[in-house]
Amino acid sequence: MEAPMSFSVAIGNTQERYPCRTDQTLLGGMEQLGRKGIPVGCRGGGCGVCKVRIESGAVRRERMSRSHVSVAEEAQGYVLACRAYPQSDLQLQAVAALARCLERRLSPRSPTTN
Repeated sequence: MEAPMSFSVAIGNTQERYPCRTDQTLLGGMEQLGRKGIPVGCRGGGCGVCKVRIESGAVRRERMSRSHVSVAEEAQGYVLACRAYPQSDLQLQAVAALARCLERRLSPRSPTTN
């Protein structure tokens, strides 16, 4: 059996890049970045916490809750990262809860005073 292909996924919010196999969800690949702050909800397309917008590249989508990704949003490139598999190198932008969590580490920390 042939090994699954791997593609490069770039996260526009943080300028991070990670490899993701075609048999692995975008969320699963993102978790391999090995850092805290990546929100993981139901992993089944029902909670909406891992919403992203595909800016370039192709994904294979599985069923997602329409309460989190409408047909119109999907047409604009929005998907839930737990239900999308890379089919090419990708550029994505995290939105909503995922964006807040990913971008949190980019904001300057305020100095603590004693």
